[in-house]
Amino acid sequence: MKIKNFKNHFALTASSLGVLLTVAACGDATNLGQAQDNLANGESATINISTDENGNLVIGSSDSAGDADAAGGVFVMSNILDENTIVSYSRNDDGTLELVGEYVTGGLGGDFDGPEGLDPLISAYSLINTPDNEYLMAVNAGSNTISVMQINDDMSLELVDTESTFGVGPNSLAYNSGYVYVTNIDADGEFNGEPDQEGSIYGYSFENGDLTPLQGSGRELENRPAAVRFSPDGDHLLITSINAGSATLASGNDEELVVYAIDDAGFPSEGALSGATSTPRGNAEGRNLPSAIGFEVVDRSNGTFAIVTEAREFQSEGQPPAFPNLQTGSVSVFQLGDDGSLTASQLDLLAGQSDTVGQRTACWIVMSPDGEYFWVSNALDASISSYRFTDSTGNVELVQELAAIGNQPTSADPATAFATTDGWVDLDISDDGNFIYQLFGLSGQVGVYSVDAGALTLVEVVSGALPEENTQGIVAF
Repeated sequence: MKIKNFKNHFALTASSLGVLLTVAACGDATNLGQAQDNLANGESATINISTDENGNLVIGSSDSAGDADAAGGVFVMSNILDENTIVSYSRNDDGTLELVGEYVTGGLGGDFDGPEGLDPLISAYSLINTPDNEYLMAVNAGSNTISVMQINDDMSLELVDTESTFGVGPNSLAYNSGYVYVTNIDADGEFNGEPDQEGSIYGYSFENGDLTPLQGSGRELENRPAAVRFSPDGDHLLITSINAGSATLASGNDEELVVYAIDDAGFPSEGALSGATSTPRGNAEGRNLPSAIGFEVVDRSNGTFAIVTEAREFQSEGQPPAFPNLQTGSVSVFQLGDDGSLTASQLDLLAGQSDTVGQRTACWIVMSPDGEYFWVSNALDASISSYRFTDSTGNVELVQELAAIGNQPTSADPATAFATTDGWVDLDISDDGNFIYQLFGLSGQVGVYSVDAGALTLVEVVSGALPEENTQGIVAF
């Protein structure tokens, strides 16, 4: 049996280690993590490698792949360029993970962010699940498609649908009440780098795993989208931009967040109803532009609020990102009106104690189920900062600058920095709110953290099943 795209997952041989590795299609088997431990200790290991009825590769023990009593699941998109896959884990009651298998999406991964291998799509929500945890949806950025995967009780996956995104470089997905929207990185397909890219959105109806394109739902954007989300009531679609305010952007648009109306048939307004930014180009403070990526939209007793992560990469006059000039990341909070208007609530709330030191490239966010706490993942500095709402309105505060921390860059030199940091990217939280799962984008690992109010405690780091770089997208429930 040919095992495709697994060279980064298990680069060990029995002859080189002087140990015995038995590969079996059935029978007793350990999970992949235990097998690697056995091999490292000079012991033999048996790993179950098989295919499901659709020909998808399944790697793991019969115990892990057939556990119908799992507390939940965690799924990571490999974003492998020549064959995109989803790696599936079952979740135990204590938050620990067991590898279930790896499943092809039927499309190709993509890289639209240079050679570093970190955050290749510059986006959030490239992999999402439906609220009932019946389906996953994944972008295939290299083949301009969306894949729908059915989630089985044992956390194995089945490919059920693939559709065009009617654009180039899909990188983010949103679902609400039977409708799905995708953002495409670029509308014209001319990739000259992120500073001048202008993307698009496209919509679908969704039922029982089937996506049906909504003809006429496509809209061109005035900058490069990073993430898309529905408002909780489904009446509005919100989109963040990584290059808002770029000096080379043809539109000149500097709005980090824009809002479209969505009608009862799932179609967007012809243009954005409103837009807002925390930091305009040429600001007197010399603050880098927001470079907004992930965000959450939450209902509070005083209204609906969008909390936007701000990586602070593009420089204050709109110049492209430059490593020595990165600044501490932040979040900004905007109130969303019933008419789609945006009103600033709090702007540029730092992820650290200084606007120039530490917790750079704040890019991803996850909210506690009760809507009180949220956590922001800082990519370059491999850390998580925690925040909370201070009252029933949109006021928030930084709780802990370093709620979690990994291997951080050891040098200001770009090559050395990216070679030494874990490069934390997407993160997600279990449905019960007890565990956060953080994807390490430059070491092919998943960090598991238990949650106590805003505090995080490391439970385990899971290795062995993911590529060491270029991954994007994680879902937990």
